[in-house]
Amino acid sequence: MRKHRRPEQWQNLVDQQRSSGLSAVQFCKQEDIGYASFCHWRKRLSDNPIAQSPSPDETDFLDLSSLMESSGPSWNIVLSLGNGVELRLSQQR
Repeated sequence: MRKHRRPEQWQNLVDQQRSSGLSAVQFCKQEDIGYASFCHWRKRLSDNPIAQSPSPDETDFLDLSSLMESSGPSWNIVLSLGNGVELRLSQQR
């Protein structure tokens, strides 16, 4: 059965391999991990480390208050949420 791991789990495995003194091939055999998957995640995490990604409680907001000014142009905002779901906001003049 194939095990799905979260990025944090892959980061932990990459860190373990680095500190183990084993080659990536040896570590993957020891931990029963697919070598190609390990190499993919090791590269992916080196390009975009987990430590730099925001935590769930650190949410970025886009301030749209300038769109609400009466002198501004009319606006239409479409937020695509995936799976064909969209949130549409329109201003009537």
